[in-house]
Amino acid sequence: MIELDILESQRLEIQHKIDITKTQDERNKLGQFATPTQLALDITEYANSFIIQDTTLRFLDPAFGTGSFFSALRTSFSPSRISAVTGYEIDPVYGDAAVALWKDERLKVHIADFTKATPPAADENKANLLICNPPYVRHHYLSKAEKQRLQKKGEQITGVKLGEQTGLYGHFLLISHAWMAHSALAGWLIPSEFMDVRYGQQIKQYLLKKVTLLHIHCFKQDHVQFNDALVSSSIVWFKNAPPPVSYDVEFSYGGTLTRPEARKFIRNDELADSKKWTKIFSRQEASASKIEGRVQKYYTFEEFTSIKIKIDSIDRKSLADFFNVKRGLATGNNNFFLLTQELIKKYQLPIEFIKPVLPNPRYLLLDEVHADDKGYPLLESNLFLLDCHLPEEEVKAKYTSLWRYLQIGIETEVHKGYICSNRQPWYTQEKRPACLFLCAYMGRKNAKKDKPFRFLLNHSKATATNAYHMLYPRPFLQKALEQTPEIIQPLWQALCAIPSEILVDEGRVYGGGLHKMEPKELANVPADTVLEVLQTYRSTNW
Repeated sequence: MIELDILESQRLEIQHKIDITKTQDERNKLGQFATPTQLALDITEYANSFIIQDTTLRFLDPAFGTGSFFSALRTSFSPSRISAVTGYEIDPVYGDAAVALWKDERLKVHIADFTKATPPAADENKANLLICNPPYVRHHYLSKAEKQRLQKKGEQITGVKLGEQTGLYGHFLLISHAWMAHSALAGWLIPSEFMDVRYGQQIKQYLLKKVTLLHIHCFKQDHVQFNDALVSSSIVWFKNAPPPVSYDVEFSYGGTLTRPEARKFIRNDELADSKKWTKIFSRQEASASKIEGRVQKYYTFEEFTSIKIKIDSIDRKSLADFFNVKRGLATGNNNFFLLTQELIKKYQLPIEFIKPVLPNPRYLLLDEVHADDKGYPLLESNLFLLDCHLPEEEVKAKYTSLWRYLQIGIETEVHKGYICSNRQPWYTQEKRPACLFLCAYMGRKNAKKDKPFRFLLNHSKATATNAYHMLYPRPFLQKALEQTPEIIQPLWQALCAIPSEILVDEGRVYGGGLHKMEPKELANVPADTVLEVLQTYRSTNW
């Protein structure tokens, strides 16, 4: 149990009082998740071990909040070593509280958007220690114009352009580069997701090419650092200096930053070749990396039935060899576009623009979905998707009831959402035909089930939302299914038999043990069980 000084106790009380006045949605939009006291202390103590004893600090926190890192800095460093402290806080509620709390301290808190501020011109006026827990704002909350502004500014500063799916924390990371003096030390408390996802490649490029990456500590997935945000966290340390040609980067895992459960040193060139950095401590990383560069070969039905496909550690078959894996459709607003039978009747919506859709996996208790004679799922209650491709003029002229319903969407600004605003017309949907095989996009392990990912068999005409991945058979497999429908059940069972640890290893995990998998990650899953089924039927039926 740490002993708190008076100001830190007051800060925690202020933090709590402000937090409870804000809704979860408000905090999500601004990414307001304060750093716990002990974690902040661990980070500043670790920084102290890196910095030469006689160095005086010019400290910067680009996402100051109420000042958790500054409070910890006062404990880890003597006052005589702290020459300047600068903070930026976009929310005046937190910012004004911080100014009032720390009024007797030598710091300057700017109530402003850090990403729009101008950095000091001279190196001696820039920070030599930067520690930050940047706003955890997912890209969905950033407008297209805001993304473009952030991308452009980050690229101008570092030469690295972040992807559109990058959260605000990634933009903070790049933009802050202009605020750091040469050889400045930076410590970032950020989500671990950047190490595994496609849109994290540019962040890794920055860490390996633009600065000298020193150490990454990954917390265990079930060791959530924030009580109010289920996100797996990591602490990234680097020095603002060009990297050596070849050097070791420290990776630690579990426990705390200062007392990890495991530690490894990885050559920087090996990191550049590693697809998923969170798998550094995984035994399967080495074997998986053997096939990353292979050329994909998709078979015709005739080729498949006439040749022998080999399975070995070098030429492993993945689900991509048998299925085209697509994410389910993103409606743009499930509350508006997903309808019950009662709502369809209430608004008298035309049946030609209504399609059956599977409910979210959490509400679908069955793993095998059967259908009635119309192709509708045999479930206790069905869900339907509104999908119309006709222009507004035609809808208004021919379908009065649908036009009235669309006005509700306009009044509630559904049409201004990121997805809807990029569609023409805004109420049309992606093409995602129903398919036999689906996999839940996310899930958890618990006492009742040891697999976070469920494979479903869908005999209905229902499509699926992006809570699922849809596995469309490749042409040779589709022909095989049509010629030999009795392989459908064994094929589904083969998917269900894929070991849980393989699925988990290909995906990523967030705080609280929430596992997620992107379409490309699912496509990369080894398909030995699937191939065994198909080879058995090939030898006896084809």
